[in-house]
Amino acid sequence: QVQLVESGGGLVQAGGSLRLSCAASGRTFGSYAMGWFRQAPGKEREFVGAITRSGGVTYYADSMKGRFTISRDNAKNTVWLQMNSLKPEDTAVYYCAARAGTPVRHDGGYDYWGQGTQVTVSS
Repeated sequence: QVQLVESGGGLVQAGGSLRLSCAASGRTFGSYAMGWFRQAPGKEREFVGAITRSGGVTYYADSMKGRFTISRDNAKNTVWLQMNSLKPEDTAVYYCAARAGTPVRHDGGYDYWGQGTQVTVSS
């Protein structure tokens, strides 16, 4: 099993940046592909991006490409989501998730979830 804890959320003005962190417990972090998802009020949870176990390949939702970057350090049991050029529509609770194997884009494919961190982008 792995436990995930997100941090780094907050209030930022449009055009600003935030870096979210997801710290994992356990010594098998490198065995898990990691995904980031978000959920805005009244909306379904949506895929933000994902990274392979080694960190060599990343995937992004189209609306995040070029603005968001996912990275990981398996020695630190941490994955990050760097968010630039934030927009009010990026306001949501952001979650990290883990799954064995390769990354997928649907949230049902992930076995472990963090509690989420709120990101609010003001206009």
